[in-house]
Amino acid sequence: MIAAVAAWFVLRPRPLPADTFAGLTGDVTRGEQVFWAGGCAACHAAADAKGDGKFLLAGGQALPSPFGTFYAPNISTDPAAGIGGWTVENLGNAMMRGVSPEGSHYYPAFPYASYAKAEPQDIADLHAFLATLPADPTPSKPHDVGFPFNIRASLGGWKFLYLNTDWVVAGDLTPEETRGRYLVEALGHCGECHTPRNALGGMERDKWLAGAPTPDGKGGFPNITPGKMKWSSADIVEYLTSGFTPEYDSAGGHMALVIENTAHLPDTDRAAIAAYLKKVPPLE
Repeated sequence: MIAAVAAWFVLRPRPLPADTFAGLTGDVTRGEQVFWAGGCAACHAAADAKGDGKFLLAGGQALPSPFGTFYAPNISTDPAAGIGGWTVENLGNAMMRGVSPEGSHYYPAFPYASYAKAEPQDIADLHAFLATLPADPTPSKPHDVGFPFNIRASLGGWKFLYLNTDWVVAGDLTPEETRGRYLVEALGHCGECHTPRNALGGMERDKWLAGAPTPDGKGGFPNITPGKMKWSSADIVEYLTSGFTPEYDSAGGHMALVIENTAHLPDTDRAAIAAYLKKVPPLE
């Protein structure tokens, strides 16, 4: 009985405190900036979406992994197929705790391990902005995940090990570096791709941003610490704006979609990201 109680305590979904969003009012304009910083369209819109098509969040993009293939769900305002009926609390629990409105675990292919550090006000602003976007009735595609990874209760154990709100880069930071840390470690969830993972899929924080294989095993995400990436701050800002590297190459693959997001951010945010990346411990 003691073992059963302990297992329940570890494996149960843990939503946010009930008063997390008390007194907060979402702002649509600020919410659009959170939308771009969080990369929502990069997964939930069609891969070839352009212009206003970025706001049609019908889902469907495949996210291969060693544990199976996950599919980005419909998060449009459709009340049945999407999240049109969600409250800000529902959105906050999904993004910051990986918990569905029904109280089940989401798979961490949804980067809630990074969004866990988000500010509740940003979630409220994003919720207000998402409510202005078009609805689409396309049903979400079911994940292709086999046993034992299809046992969602086990994700409580994964969260117990890897879901926390500690900053990777701590210590004294300037306001600009602090903003950059928030954008990289939380909203931008850069570590989800650029940091290697262990056998359970948890990010190896001692190798933060040191590069990692792509989930399909056919390529790799680069090391973007100062130990490998020798770009200047101006080079990083230009890359996040136009996608062009100092070597006159351009972003490709999924990174091209990321650039389409960061290009919408204010210049000050791109500069903050560059300042933060210069503070990351160098790894060769």
